[in-house]
Amino acid sequence: MNFYGSVRWESGIEIPAQDQDFYALKNVPHGKVQQVLFPSKSTNTSRRAFVYTPPDYDKDQTKRYSVLYLQHGWGEDETAWSNQGHANLIMDNLIVEGKIRPFLIVMTYGMTNEIKFGGLRNFDIKPFQTVLVDELIPYIDANFRTLSDQSHRAMAGLSMGGMETKSITLANLDKFSHIGLFSGGTFSMDDVNKTPGFKQKVKLAFVSFGSRELGNNRGGRGFFGGDPRANADSLKQAGINSVFYVSPETAHEFLSWRRALREFAPLLFKD
Repeated sequence: MNFYGSVRWESGIEIPAQDQDFYALKNVPHGKVQQVLFPSKSTNTSRRAFVYTPPDYDKDQTKRYSVLYLQHGWGEDETAWSNQGHANLIMDNLIVEGKIRPFLIVMTYGMTNEIKFGGLRNFDIKPFQTVLVDELIPYIDANFRTLSDQSHRAMAGLSMGGMETKSITLANLDKFSHIGLFSGGTFSMDDVNKTPGFKQKVKLAFVSFGSRELGNNRGGRGFFGGDPRANADSLKQAGINSVFYVSPETAHEFLSWRRALREFAPLLFKD
């Protein structure tokens, strides 16, 4: 199989996991993953996104849907969550099992500039934040049947995409209510206290890691922002809907993130 990773197309082998059933291709109704090209004045080009629409999207033309903006990691692109992550199959299976309320997923390229190996420290989030918040979200709301208020919009990402998610959502809590960081950082009480409206506006703060990423790191050494498990507990004690998930026996890899999406999706848009 071919995947886009490490800033290039590569060949890869899919080794089935013991719990592969949740992302398996089954004989169930399937949603669509369609490519859209949206205008971006800030980058002076048309940019690409992929949009997952649930199986029943075309049946009822009056029904509107919540939206999850889902970001890839460094070295990947907007194809990652469909190709490597099987996000559409995870959604199809959760929907048929009655575990989630169907919603849209939007996946776009998380950079506006080319980043080479070792250059991530120079990455500036602001140009991509402009693309996402000022250009992509209005395009999606204008061209798809969305519920376009803050309470029906979520953002999540893996690794670098999690760091992007944290930065963009905390700067735009009027636009996002549910936030997911998959192997991409943590929320501390310092974040909460420095972000006006966090307790009132954030309906879900979800953080996940693979167990091998955490290892023996009980005290949070090596984690920017502190120990993620302790942070999640602190948020919960402060009355925030904080969820911490550890993927068993996995590292910084797509099985961790597939499982994270499986755990995250049923918690979204429950009101």
